[in-house]
Amino acid sequence: MAWDTERTRRLLLDAATREFADHGLAGGRVDRIAEVAGVNKQRIYKYFGSKSELFDAVVANEMVRVMELIPITGTGKSAVLDYAGRMFDHHSDDRTLARLLFWESLSDRPPTRSPERIVLSDKKVDDIARVLPGIPRPRSAELLFAIVVLSCGWPILEQIDRLLVGEVGDRSRRRDMLIKTVGALVSSLSEESGSA
Repeated sequence: MAWDTERTRRLLLDAATREFADHGLAGGRVDRIAEVAGVNKQRIYKYFGSKSELFDAVVANEMVRVMELIPITGTGKSAVLDYAGRMFDHHSDDRTLARLLFWESLSDRPPTRSPERIVLSDKKVDDIARVLPGIPRPRSAELLFAIVVLSCGWPILEQIDRLLVGEVGDRSRRRDMLIKTVGALVSSLSEESGSA
């Protein structure tokens, strides 16, 4: 029977996604990934090269999945606010990508630079610039980054949340806060560029 390479890669990526989301690159264990995937750990090195390269593949794969899942549609400020709200909803329901991005940021190494991740990231910045004509692309990139930080931060920073807010914050109020904050950023950028 022929070895199903794609299936094995998928099993490893799925298991590694859970492992790295829970433990990060430093705490993630190849043995656990192989055991959960039901695959010999040597396959990890054969398909991905190293634990670091597997982590990079996981981050890129999950980022591409979420970027494709949450498109920017429509035009104008309302399109950006809708996108920000859907990002918040996604990361509140599924913290996988948010956790991976935080773990990636904590590692003392360059960011994951897969071609797909770079292309889709550039496309998201272009989408923001498209729906907000008149706002320069560098400012569109900063706005997108702010949306990512805000939508990923609330579900991940649980300890500081409990310290400052208490046991459970009101999700709908937070979503409204995020949308108002992003709306204020859009208005500020529009005024700054003279496109208000």
